[in-house]
Amino acid sequence: MSSFKLVQYLPNLMRKKQSYMRNNSSKIFTSFLYPTLFVAILWVIKLFELAFDYDFFWYGLYPRTIHGLTGIFTAPLLHGSLSHLISNSLPLIVLGAMMFFFYRPIAFQVFFWVYLMTGIWVWAAARSSYHIGASGILYGFVTFLFFSGIFRKDARLMGLSMFVVFLYGGMVWGILPIIKGVSWESHLLGSLAGIITAYNFRKEGPQAKKYDWGSDEENALIDVSGEQHFDSNQTENNNIQINYSLKEDEKPNKS
Repeated sequence: MSSFKLVQYLPNLMRKKQSYMRNNSSKIFTSFLYPTLFVAILWVIKLFELAFDYDFFWYGLYPRTIHGLTGIFTAPLLHGSLSHLISNSLPLIVLGAMMFFFYRPIAFQVFFWVYLMTGIWVWAAARSSYHIGASGILYGFVTFLFFSGIFRKDARLMGLSMFVVFLYGGMVWGILPIIKGVSWESHLLGSLAGIITAYNFRKEGPQAKKYDWGSDEENALIDVSGEQHFDSNQTENNNIQINYSLKEDEKPNKS
């Protein structure tokens, strides 16, 4: 590359790099923004309970009752203790940020359906007791992120799936009825909601790259180093003439 071309090329390269960094920083910021706002709402509600010595557990989800229907929408916003809320807060932010970063076009829809399906199923099938907490949504995020990469057959998203397993694979024990006082039904049904949502939205959002190699007829007309090139116009006396052409691979420009 000549010095003149280099002088012209570098400013464009720097502008593109700066634009990419700004866009990426903005995407990271907004990816954390929405999950953090949701968790902030959970903290405001809990701090209100503590400040005024009030307990909102009556607004929890009580299965198969009329008043328990309200809990489909309110139960994930309530937590039994500070330790319960603390244990859910960081995973909700981390997993929510992953979902909004990698699945931004469908993130709000995924959140809505996991939230709604988990609540309805817990109301229909769980034990007769008050169920509160955002753990069902958390389990839905985990299974969505894991199975979505598998359903899409995208190497990058499958790598994300493995990363999620590395971080939160131990949560699988939460879907079993082995800890007293824990709504394992919310965990199990939230996980099922995440799997169904991942399958339902598998054709929306990011997709694996597909390469179109063209038809055999088109490929026969492409000059590649050492390959044959057929020209139908170059025939004489029913003899097909074969032209060989060598094409030097273009080297990338180096700055």
